[in-house]
Amino acid sequence: MKSKPLLLAAAFACALPLRAAEFHVSPRGNDSNAGTSSQPFATLERARDEIRARKKKGGLPPGGVTVTLHAGLYELARTFELTAGDAGTKDSPIVYRARPGDEVRVSGGKRVTAWKPVSDQAVLARLDPAARGHVVQADLRAAGVSDFGAISGGFGQRGSPGLELFFNDDPMTLSRYPNEGFIKITAVLGPTAEKSGRGRVEGIVTYDGDRPARWMDEKEPWALGYWFHDWADGRQRIESIDPATKRMTLAKPHHTYGYRQGKWFAGFNLLCEIDRPGEWFLDRQAGMIYFWPPTPIDQGRATVSVLGTLVTMTGAAHVTLRGLILEAARGTALQIENAAHNHVAGCTLRNTGSWAVNLSGADSSVRDCEITGTGDGGISLRGGDRQTLTPAGLVAENNHIHHWSRWNRINRQGISLNGVGHRAAHNLLHDSPHTAIFFSGNDHVIELNEIHNVCLESNDAGAIYAGRNWTMRGTVIRHNYLHHLHGLDRRGCIGIYLDDTFSGTTIFGNLFHDVTRAAYIGGGHDNRIENNLFVDCKPAVHVDSRGLGWAHRWPAEWVKEIKEKGTLSGIRYNQPPYSTRYPELPRILEQEPAAPTGSLIARNVQIGGSWDEVDQKAAPYVTFRDNFINADPLIVAAANGRHQLRDGAPAYQAGFERIPVEKMGLVKANGRER
Repeated sequence: MKSKPLLLAAAFACALPLRAAEFHVSPRGNDSNAGTSSQPFATLERARDEIRARKKKGGLPPGGVTVTLHAGLYELARTFELTAGDAGTKDSPIVYRARPGDEVRVSGGKRVTAWKPVSDQAVLARLDPAARGHVVQADLRAAGVSDFGAISGGFGQRGSPGLELFFNDDPMTLSRYPNEGFIKITAVLGPTAEKSGRGRVEGIVTYDGDRPARWMDEKEPWALGYWFHDWADGRQRIESIDPATKRMTLAKPHHTYGYRQGKWFAGFNLLCEIDRPGEWFLDRQAGMIYFWPPTPIDQGRATVSVLGTLVTMTGAAHVTLRGLILEAARGTALQIENAAHNHVAGCTLRNTGSWAVNLSGADSSVRDCEITGTGDGGISLRGGDRQTLTPAGLVAENNHIHHWSRWNRINRQGISLNGVGHRAAHNLLHDSPHTAIFFSGNDHVIELNEIHNVCLESNDAGAIYAGRNWTMRGTVIRHNYLHHLHGLDRRGCIGIYLDDTFSGTTIFGNLFHDVTRAAYIGGGHDNRIENNLFVDCKPAVHVDSRGLGWAHRWPAEWVKEIKEKGTLSGIRYNQPPYSTRYPELPRILEQEPAAPTGSLIARNVQIGGSWDEVDQKAAPYVTFRDNFINADPLIVAAANGRHQLRDGAPAYQAGFERIPVEKMGLVKANGRER
C-alpha cells in the first residue's frame, strides 16, 4: 500500500498539465526502441503510430508532439501517409522536423553502386566515339529495381520519364540531340490540309540536317517537339526514319494541334546520343542503364527514382513539415489534400518527376523552401469556393523556385493559384521554359516577388499569367520585380499577361526592367495598370480588342449563356456576392461586352524602350491618365539592378506612390537567406 505522501505526490503530478512530447527517429535507430534521443526509432511510420496510440489512450498533450529526425538518408520503401487520424489541434500541433543543424534526406530513390565499364561491343559500336571509355553501366534488376515506368507527357497531358537518374543531387539528362536547342522542321507531309489553328495531322515531317539518321536502330526513340504552337510541347515516339528523304514518321497518338513547317523538335532516349557528361539512357528491355558521369562514378552518388510520392497528407490538420530535404520521387514529393493549418517550412524539395507540393484546402502554407529540378511545377495551391467567394487563405511565401519543368515544358508553373483568396509573396522564381506564376479564380494577392529568365523555351507566354474568364476577378498583382524576360529567340515573353479577355485585375506598383510587352491586357474588362515603373520595356503596356475580332466566339458564347441561363461561366454573376464584390460585373451587357471596357492606365512611369501598343478598336475604351512617358532618366537611380524614382521626382507630385523595391524577392528566414 502506498504511503500518504506518495499518494499526494501522484495526485499532484496528475493535476499538472502535460508537457509537449518529442519522439526521435534515426536511420541508425530501431523501431523497437523507446523513441528517445538516445534510443530513436528507425522509421517515420513508427513515430506516427506512436502518436496514434498516445491520441487513442489519452489525447495529445498541450504544446503538441514533435518528431525529430536525426541526420541521414531515409530511403522510403512506401509513401509516408498521414490521414485525419494523424491530425493535431491548434493547441497541440504535430511537427515532423529535422534536428537543428542536421541534414535529413527523405528519398524516393535507390542508390545504384554496381557500375562497371561497358564491354558489350554492340553497345560500344552504337555509342558516340567521344563517349567510349567514359560510359559506365549498371544492371538495375540486379540492384532490385524492376519497375521502370513509362515515357509520356506533353501539352495537355500528364506524364513523366518514369525512372530518372540523379548524380550528386543533380538531375542528369536523358540522352538527347541536340544538347541545346532544336532541329527545324522543313516540311510537313500528309493528305490533310492545314486549318485555322491546326496543322497536318498525320505526324510525318521532314527535317533539317542528317543527324536523325543515327536514330534508326534505337530501341525506343522519342522526340520532344513544339509541333505547331510555341506554347504547346509534345512528346511522341518515333515510328520510323528514312534518311534518304529525311522523313520522320511519329507514332500515334498525334499532337493535339497537328504539325507545321518551321517548328522544331529534339530527339531523346537515344543510346547513340550519349555524347557528353551527364547524359544517360535506360534500356528498358534489358534493365541496363548507361551513364557518362560528370565526375568519377566511384566518387559520387548515383540515385534512381523509384517511389511515386514521398508524403501524402489527407485531412491531417495542424501538421508541419520543417527543415527536411525531400527528393527523388517519380511523381509529386508532397501531396496534401483537404488541408487545414498545415505547413511546409524551410524544406528543400528537389529532383521529382512531377510537382514539389500539391496543396488543397485552407489556411495552410509553403514557406522558406527551396524547390528545384522538378519535372512539372513547383507549388500548386487549390482551395476556396468560387460560388460563395469564400477564401482559402493558402500561402506560398519566401520560396526560391528555379529550374522547374524539366519534363513537361509548358503550363507547369513555379506557383499555381487556383480558387479564391491565395497569396504568393516574396518568392524568387527563375530559369524555366514557361510561366512562373499562374492564377485562376478570384481575389488572389501576388506581391513582392522577383521573377527573371522564364519563358526561355516559349513565346506568346507570360511570366505571370491568367486567361479567358470574365468572372475571375479581384486579383491584385503589386510590388513585383520582373526583369530580363524575352522568350525564345528574344521573340516575346510577356511580363503580366491577362490573356483572352481576362478581366477585373489590378497591376499596381510593379518594377519592369527589360521585358517585352510588360503589362498586357488581352481584350478584357475593368483591368487597371497603375503606378508601375517601366524601364527599357518594348512596349510598356499593351491593350487589344481581340473580343471584337479573331477571339469573338468566346464573348459571344458568354453573352449567350447570360441571356439563356442567367449565369456567366456557371456563376450567378448579377447576384451577391458577385454583384456586391464586383459591382461593374452585372453591368457587363450595358456596354460593348466584347470590347476592353473599363481599362485604366494611370500614373505609370516609362523610361527607355517604348510606351504603348494599343490597337485602334481598343483605344476608345482605354483611359490614360497622368502617365510619365520617356521621362528624364536622371530621375531614376539603379541600386543592385532595381530602379527607383528619386525623391522629388515629378511623378510623385501627380500621385505616384513609391515602389518598395528593397522589399521585393526573398527575405531572411531562420537566420539565413535563400
